[in-house]
Amino acid sequence: MAPYPAYPVPADEDQRLRELERYGILDADSDEHFDRILDLTAALFQTPIVALSLVEADRQWFLAKRGIEVRETPREMAFCSHAIVHDEVMVVPDARADERFRSNPLVFADPHIRFYAGAPLQTPEGHNLGTLCVIDREPRDLSPEQRELLHRLAQLAMRELELRRLAHLCPVTGLPTRHTFLTIGERELARARRDQHPLSLLLFDVDNLRLINNRWGHAAGDQALTDVVQLARTFLQDEDFAARLGDGEFALLLVGIERDQAMALADGLRTAVAHLSGVHTHSDFHLHISGGLTVLSPSDRHFTDLIQRSERALELAKGNGRNQIACLFHDL
Repeated sequence: MAPYPAYPVPADEDQRLRELERYGILDADSDEHFDRILDLTAALFQTPIVALSLVEADRQWFLAKRGIEVRETPREMAFCSHAIVHDEVMVVPDARADERFRSNPLVFADPHIRFYAGAPLQTPEGHNLGTLCVIDREPRDLSPEQRELLHRLAQLAMRELELRRLAHLCPVTGLPTRHTFLTIGERELARARRDQHPLSLLLFDVDNLRLINNRWGHAAGDQALTDVVQLARTFLQDEDFAARLGDGEFALLLVGIERDQAMALADGLRTAVAHLSGVHTHSDFHLHISGGLTVLSPSDRHFTDLIQRSERALELAKGNGRNQIACLFHDL
């Protein structure tokens, strides 16, 4: 048992950890943009230690840092574990006088923290991934103006994280692409195994997309894809994940719902797509999708097992005339 009080767990912890994974920055190298923010922060606050800290399930990991050698610490030691519970800047004027931290090894041993201030790195959805923090080995405090300045610098750092995430999205639909999908899928499979909750995968194809491109132009085809994606998002929960895998092929990873509910969702989406309007509305063309659905089976070893089964189901739907959802399940 740790010789210091346990850290508080944010109310949105499960989704916060998902969001952290989906930014694709864990164990990534720092870059010049983050380094500039730390240099500016250190110059403004005159502290020997500054860091961009990301708080995972069991560790605090530094995306960028100045004045400390370690790349990570256990989460139970991390001051930032306390800071991410709040949306405002957390200030600890003297850690030796604070019952939460006075017995913390980071206080009575290297790096001998006395003063800490951390501003949360908050996503547009309101999840705190970590902090921009300033640390000193002497007691001190921040004025209200300094707290606001640290908060604004944290927003700047979060903007850099958001730009990095956006750089890996499909420019037409705004969805992650196959590489990110495979990474997130493996993580969600592991989480489903650990928590013993269901996991469903729907692959679907926008049927006859080439006809739209040939008849009305690629701009119309791109708009049709965007409309389908926007519609699909309305069927998803926060923890679900969507991706674009190919020209007209998409994936929906459905977390925590059983096969019957997943099938109802998939067919509901198929029906809704058929009622979407567009440049084709007053023509003889009808927009529709074909889908392949599967669920996590005890025999699945990797996320690719679900993908391959869902792809086979999608081929069945196409071969049977399109505009339908086909299912392939292993016996549970």
